Amino acid sequence: MKIVITGGSGFIGTYLAEYFAEKGNEIIILSRQQHPPKNKIKYVFWDARSLGDWKDVLENADMLINLTGKSVNCRYTEKNKKEILESRIRSTTILGTAINTLQHPPKIWFNAASATIYRHADDYPQDELTGEIGSDFSMDVCKAWEKCFYEQNVQHTRKIVLRMAITLGIEGGVILRFKNLVRFGLGGKMGHGEQMMSWVHVEDIARSIEFLAANENMNGIFNISSPYPLNNDAFMRAIRKAMGITFGIPTPRWFLAFGAFLIGTETELIMKSRWVIPQKLIRKN
Repeated sequence: MKIVITGGSGFIGTYLAEYFAEKGNEIIILSRQQHPPKNKIKYVFWDARSLGDWKDVLENADMLINLTGKSVNCRYTEKNKKEILESRIRSTTILGTAINTLQHPPKIWFNAASATIYRHADDYPQDELTGEIGSDFSMDVCKAWEKCFYEQNVQHTRKIVLRMAITLGIEGGVILRFKNLVRFGLGGKMGHGEQMMSWVHVEDIARSIEFLAANENMNGIFNISSPYPLNNDAFMRAIRKAMGITFGIPTPRWFLAFGAFLIGTETELIMKSRWVIPQKLIRKN
């Protein structure tokens, strides 16, 4: 297959590119940085906001995976909030515009999204069919991003939203920060520890994309998460066990707020109870 990945230089994009390249596929990454070709992975420059020659790589593509967007792992200043939203809307809009210039557009378009679109849930899990979507900055960004995606009228391209949970993997992602906390004895529960942590391994994202691409009757919104979420206390215990460390000092909420300020992030990323189930993947429809 010919697979085009935007935002492919980050943790998830890098893994997907290597995963699909190893299976003999042609991989093209649209990137704002210049990179030399690597095995079957080719890099093409784009600015993620305006049409250019990059659009030609979408011709006859079997799959487009859009992961573009400023990281939410930052302080929610007005400047950062604006860029978080606009980076997602701009890239999605220009991809839709580009696809409509093509004679042979991509067969399927996967657009990244986030499981944080659901409300803080400590009572029951949220799925694609009955989940409740709330309203705060993060959830409003998710809603606007998905709305923009569905407004792209690409008649000959199947479209799928990937509402991804916290993504884990050996080579990167949030697991590195958790491991560092455990390594220095701070791997206890965070806050009260009861907040749910839905998670997914990066390989499961790749395999979910494979499965969805192969089943042409499947489209729309899919939660990409393990069907076995843990609360924060159990999650941290699992990491300590994997690292062979028997203890971890709990972190009170006030200290989390202080620490988040020091490292330039938000406590929401830890304290929000994300309890998400991939119901449509479980049911395979």
